[in-house]
Parts: sequence; C-alpha cells; structure tokens
Amino acid sequence: MKVLILGIDGYIGFPLALRLIDNGIDVYGADNFYTRKRVMEVKSKSAIRINSMNERISKLNNRIKFYRGDVSNSKFVYDLIRDIKPDAVVHLAEQRSAPYSMISLKTANETLEKNIKSTMNIIYAVKDLKIDTHIVKLGSMGEYGTPNIDIPEGFFNVDYNNRNDYMVFPRMGQSWYHLSKVFDTYNLILANKIWDLNVSDVMQGVVYGSRTKEINKYGLFTRFDIDEVYGTVLNRFVAESVMGDPLTVYGEGNQKRTFLSLEDSIYCLNLILNNPPDHEYKVYNQFDEYYSLNYLAGRVKEYADEILDKNVKIGHLEDPRVESGNHYYNPVNENLKKIGYRRQRSLDEELPLMLRDLNSNKNRLLSLRNVIRPKTLWK
Repeated sequence: MKVLILGIDGYIGFPLALRLIDNGIDVYGADNFYTRKRVMEVKSKSAIRINSMNERISKLNNRIKFYRGDVSNSKFVYDLIRDIKPDAVVHLAEQRSAPYSMISLKTANETLEKNIKSTMNIIYAVKDLKIDTHIVKLGSMGEYGTPNIDIPEGFFNVDYNNRNDYMVFPRMGQSWYHLSKVFDTYNLILANKIWDLNVSDVMQGVVYGSRTKEINKYGLFTRFDIDEVYGTVLNRFVAESVMGDPLTVYGEGNQKRTFLSLEDSIYCLNLILNNPPDHEYKVYNQFDEYYSLNYLAGRVKEYADEILDKNVKIGHLEDPRVESGNHYYNPVNENLKKIGYRRQRSLDEELPLMLRDLNSNKNRLLSLRNVIRPKTLWK
C-alpha cells in the first residue's frame, strides 16, 4: 500500500508516518512547515525539541519520500497524486488552530481559504486523474458544537410534519476554523454523491500525549505545543503543572469535550486506512472519552502532586471564547468500534508519561511561560 500523508511534519502526521513505516507501508509525505512558522510568529515553539524533517528522514534511513509544498496550491496537489498514485491520502495539512482563526480578518480569511481550497484540490485531483484513492480527511468533533441532543456519527433520522428523512446532522462550529471543517464535510459529501469518491471523514476529539510506541522505538519526538494559540487544553495543563503555575481553566470549567491519546489517534487512523469504505462517504467520531475541563484539571493536579511532589493550584480565567459553560454532551463513536477499535492508552496511563517528558524539558517550558495565558478573544 502507498499512503500519502499531507501535513506529515505535524503533531499527528509524523507519528502516523512512523506507524505506517513499521507496518511495511510505502510512506510519502508533504508539508510546507507553516505550523513551525506560525508558532514562531506567536513567539512560541514546541515544548519538546523536535528534529528537522531532513534529520527525521535521515534517522529513518530515507523510508519517507518527502515533498515540500502547499496543499492549497492545486498544481502541487495534482502533481503529487499523479506521480505517486497513492492508495490513500491522509489530509492533515490544514491550519489547525481555532484561536489563530479568530485573531483578525487576515487569519480568518487565511484559515477559510487555505483549508477549503486544500480539500477541494484533493477532491478534484482524485476525480480528474481517475485514481482509486481513499481520502481520509481529519475533521473535528468541534464541527458539531454542543447541541442539546445526542451527537450521532454524521447523519441522523429526522421526523418533521409527518415526513421522515435521513439527513446530515447539523453542524454548529464556533470558530472560523471549525466552520472551515464544516465546509470540508459538505464538500466531501457532495463529491462522494456525484463522483462516487471513497471518503472517510474523521471527526477527531482533542488529542493529548507525547509518545507512541514508535516514538519510543526511534527516539524521534513529535511536536508538543502549549501556547494559547496552538496548545490544546490538556497538554497546556500538564505544562503548567510542571512549571508550578496555576492551571488555566477557562470560565467555570464545566465545558465538556472529547479526548483521546496520541497513541489512540494513530491507532484509529491506521484502522481506518486498513478498512476503506466501498466508495462511500463514511464518518468516524474519533475519540475515547469525554471530560469536563474541571475533571481534567483535577486529574492533572493529582498526578503532578504525586509524581513531581507539587502542590498544583487550579485557577479560573474569564473564558476568551464564546461557548456554553454548562451543556448537555453525549456523542457516539460506534463506527470505530465496528472496525476493531479498543482503547490503547487511557488518560491515567498517559498523564505520568507526559509529566515526566515535560519535566525533562522544564527549562524549555519556562522560556514559554509568557505565551500561555489567552490573549486571543472571540468577542
């Protein structure tokens, strides 16, 4: 099998490449290193040192064939897919930060334009070049928002005025980033409907963690962001606990989100690649569990106090986002279980690993202390 990973330099892209290499897959990758550049622009960097792509490829004995380029450039995408003829394309090459998309008109337009164009470029390249390629697109559970009913996997039955239909579940993204993912979803649905393309749309929860079994094997870390623009909440909490700073819980902390470990994210994507749909549009709600921010902060405090002999404080900040503070939340994730998903690493197994990895990089963390508290406001 030949797999093309777009966004191979990223938090998920690189460990996925390691997994596929070890599974005997021919791995091709593309990236323009925009995440590295954007993180530097907000005066931040990966909290764990990462190698350059050239260093990574060299240490892997050139088992990745790498192409540098921008996936929002249609010629670049067409040339890649024409030359490689991949069995699958894993699309991770979008602007990935909700806060970044809310900074200004410039960052909002950049997010919408680049993200939507990149997915459309892949759709049309696969269609025009007539290559039977499985498109695996990384979406977000944030597309759904927090509706006051259960969240199905993409579609649901609707009864209205004595009529019944099976329809796309309403999307309620609460940032321009999440809305760009919603556009991707509808564009992929239409592409499957009119051109019979083979699509797995992955609604992924928040990923946390610093290690997979291949990271352990090769000693090559993936990036780990903790700043207010690119850092995700649990990774940020662990970093703050190592530094001895109060955990920055937004608002009252009752907001619930879906989560899964980095190990589980890579495991799930590997399962999806090995189980392509038969020219269908398939949705996977990719998460392990859902938690409130208060619960996560409490677990981080408990482990940090024990492992690092800390007395971690939990602080509450005014929520910079516009989101429901108390809400119903009950998503399902049955499609992954049907193809064999079983949890690989729990929150309680991952937290000690994260704490020890970040404690080993404490000086690096301390240099990032001033980029953690939120400055990007939705209003």
